[in-house]
Amino acid sequence: MVLMVLFLGFILVACGSESSSDGGEVEGEANNGEGLDTNIVTIATGGSSGPYNIIATTLAETYSSEFGVNSRTQTTGASVENVNLIDQDKVEMAFTMSDVVSQAVEGSISFDAPIEKVNQIAALYPNYVQIVTTEETEIETIEDLVGKRVAVGDQNSGVEVNARTLLEGHGITYDDIDVDYLGYAEAADGLRAGQLDAAFLTSGLPNASLLELSETLDIRMVSIDPENVEEIAQDESYFVALEIPADTYGNAEPVPTAAIMNALIVHADMTEDDVYKLTKTFFENLDALGNSHQAATDISLEAAQEGLVAPLHPGAERYYNEQNGE
Repeated sequence: MVLMVLFLGFILVACGSESSSDGGEVEGEANNGEGLDTNIVTIATGGSSGPYNIIATTLAETYSSEFGVNSRTQTTGASVENVNLIDQDKVEMAFTMSDVVSQAVEGSISFDAPIEKVNQIAALYPNYVQIVTTEETEIETIEDLVGKRVAVGDQNSGVEVNARTLLEGHGITYDDIDVDYLGYAEAADGLRAGQLDAAFLTSGLPNASLLELSETLDIRMVSIDPENVEEIAQDESYFVALEIPADTYGNAEPVPTAAIMNALIVHADMTEDDVYKLTKTFFENLDALGNSHQAATDISLEAAQEGLVAPLHPGAERYYNEQNGE
C-alpha cells in the first residue's frame, strides 16, 4: 500500500510539472505575440533554379525561425499550378505572376471560374520576358520566331501563359512555331544541345539557368518592340515595356522587352493576425531576401501596394495602414 501511494504521488507530481511546463510555453507565446494560429506555412514557388524558389526558401527559413512553425517551399510548375494549390487548400502562400492572378480572379483563360480563395499580400519585383537564342541563329526579334523550335516554359506556368499572350499579340500562334514545354534548366540544356532555336525564360534578373548558359555558350537576347508591348498592354494591363540592362548576360546593349509584376498571394481563409505577422516579417527581412537573389532587391514597401490584381488580405492591409500612419 505504501509503495502504491508513493507511486501514485510520483505520477501526479510528474503530470503537474508537465502541465505547468506546457502552460508556461503557451502563455509565453501569447504574451510576446510571436506565435501563429497556423502550424504550417507552405510556400508554392516554381522551378528549383528560379528566383521564386530561391527567395521563398529564405523566406520559409525566416518564418520557421521567427514563429517556430513548419514553413517550407514546394517546387511546382509555377503560377497557374500555384493558384490551383491555393484553391485546393494545399498551400498557404505562393509566388505568382500578376497576369495569372488576374486571370484567376476573373475566371478567364487558364481558369474556368473565378478563384475566390486568392488574396494578395504584395506586388513584388518585375519578371522580365527573357527570350534567348544562340549567335548561330538569325533570330533577333520576337517576330523571327515563326517556324522555329521554341521552349515556352512548363505547360500552364506563368512563363507559358505570358509567352502565348505576347506571341498572339504579334500575330503568332502555336501553330506557327514548334512548341516545347520546358522549364528553365531544361530549356537551357536544349539550347546548349542544339535541340532548340530559342526559349522563353521569364523571371527576375538574372535568371540562374540563363546566367550559367551565357558562360558556356554564345547567346543572343531577343528583343520585343516597346511600342508593341504598349499596344498589347491596352488589353493586358499587367504588361510594361522594360529593358534587360547591358552586361546582364554579356549583352553589350540594353535589350527592350516586356515585363510583368510578380505577386505574393495568400489563402483568403488565413487569419488576419497571421497574415499581418507574415507580411510584417516579410518586409522586415527584405535585406536577407535580396541577399538570396538579386531580383528581391527591387521589392519595396511603396511599390508593393501598387498594381495589386487580387483582393488585398485584411492582415496585409492592416500592416500597410500601420506603416502609412493610418
